[in-house]
Amino acid sequence: MPRTPPTTILLVRHGVTATTGKILPGRALGLHLSEAGIDQARSAAARIAPLRPVAVYASPLERTRETARPIATELKKKVLVHKGLLECDFGDWTGKALASLSRKSEWANVQNSPSAFRFPGGESFAEMQHRMWTTLEEIAARHRGKTVVAVSHADPIKAAVTFAQGVPLDLFQRTVISPCSVSAIVVGSGRPLVLCVNSLGALSELRPS
Repeated sequence: MPRTPPTTILLVRHGVTATTGKILPGRALGLHLSEAGIDQARSAAARIAPLRPVAVYASPLERTRETARPIATELKKKVLVHKGLLECDFGDWTGKALASLSRKSEWANVQNSPSAFRFPGGESFAEMQHRMWTTLEEIAARHRGKTVVAVSHADPIKAAVTFAQGVPLDLFQRTVISPCSVSAIVVGSGRPLVLCVNSLGALSELRPS
């Protein structure tokens, strides 16, 4: 029986906004890329273009769609919005200053034992990871043997990379996902493969070894 050809998924974090690193924006609406973020998105598009992805997916939020747009334009594709790529639902913590949240007693759980943590009024990290990986498997099934782009957010991308590596969710905070970085995974044929994490450089030679 022939093997199902796997799909390479380029996970791209959105570019910076005016509040990146200052607040926990979550799923709040109306947050757009800054000028620096727009430049980052254009740079990401130039780095990704040589791989000729066949589709560009994005979370519904403005900052991810605005990051996906120059990538899609470079490839002459439309941005396909997928709710499964959404940021974690931070519930009551949405929009709060990170400096204030870091003083909460629960912050230690967020950093050290996220598998057991649920945001008040929101999503758990375990639910976010399951949602994100299920979405990536769905996208991979649509584009067997091809390369696609999925523009999402730092925590969902970290959770997906952690899952692909077979690393416990409690260690996912050890992974850094920078704005407009690319993390490439192979999905759909046996165990997943991680080709790169948090890449800000050239991708033209990216392929499984």
